Amino acid sequence: MHFLYILHSQTINRYYVGESINPENRLLQHNTHHYKSNYTKATSYWKIILTHSCQNKQDALYLERFIKRMKSKKFIEKIIANPSILNDILLRK
Repeated sequence: MHFLYILHSQTINRYYVGESINPENRLLQHNTHHYKSNYTKATSYWKIILTHSCQNKQDALYLERFIKRMKSKKFIEKIIANPSILNDILLRK
């Protein structure tokens, strides 16, 4: 099983969208700057706002890319408020 996850940093008031088998471990990597050139290196205070389980890695990657292509903070906030949007996106793919 794979997960789509959304992180939020109150410090910089930004969101990050990703996918992982283990979102908790991935959060630790983001907060410790495990990957030096990551977008998340801007701060060390990310927290998980949403996790959404997916049947497989392909679905998680599809959702991640779909959300990132939207380039919209408001869209991410709509997903956080109503996660069922993610199921609708997968049904239409």
